[in-house]
Amino acid sequence: MSERRHPRLAVWKFASCDGCQLSLLDCEDELLTLASVIEIANFPEASRAVAPGPYDLSLVEGSITTEHDAERIRMVRAQSRHLVTIGACATAGGIQTLKNFADVNAFIAAVYASPQYIATLSTSTPISAHVPVDYELQGCPVNKVQLIEVISAFLAGRKPSIAAHSVCVECKQHGTVCVMVQGMPCLGPVTHAGCGAICPSFRRGCYGCYGPMETPNTTALAREWQALGAAPRDISRAFRTFYAAAEPFRKESVVHADITHDDITNGDQDDPG
Repeated sequence: MSERRHPRLAVWKFASCDGCQLSLLDCEDELLTLASVIEIANFPEASRAVAPGPYDLSLVEGSITTEHDAERIRMVRAQSRHLVTIGACATAGGIQTLKNFADVNAFIAAVYASPQYIATLSTSTPISAHVPVDYELQGCPVNKVQLIEVISAFLAGRKPSIAAHSVCVECKQHGTVCVMVQGMPCLGPVTHAGCGAICPSFRRGCYGCYGPMETPNTTALAREWQALGAAPRDISRAFRTFYAAAEPFRKESVVHADITHDDITNGDQDDPG
């Protein structure tokens, strides 16, 4: 009688810092259990042993920033029954998307002594811009509990149970006093939960590491920031960090990028609706 085959897992890296892969390795208490029900067939961050595809589940970290990346992700998709993107870079392009707002050649010339050897696309894009994606897990880096939930869900053939509410709910669950009522700008009201509201618990505003929550009202939040005295440049920069190219954050950052203090004083600020 033949032994039942375990589902095969592959973990892939594109333009990123490896932090989301490390979140999987950080599941120390769960890794042995996971390894008993799944074959980790391709995970170079953890092992030099790489088994060829196809794979039942591929976890993809990182954004697409080169032509080679774009070609390689299509190869990954072709070998994967299910493909899940993990982290800010893979789901929204990451902080690399800051180059999407400027001339990438100017950045390259400023950083590299011999820019003629650099081959890069003018933009950084999420994996979903290139191939179909079965699920996107947000975070910079991803929450390891949520990551295990996503893997478990795909092994069981069900939809992952990941809360879609904002960081504000996590603050209330932990009994953390709202930092905005203390006069401090915070992205928590429009940011996806998952970090455990770490920054507000230390009396610091949320930086938006987990990207837009479901149906975020960024316009209302920007007005609250203005009421607290935040300059348009500060509002634009706050939305242009980890999820700069995610549409709700990108849109709000553009609205405030070219607004001056005189525009506000004269009542000429655009309302994005």
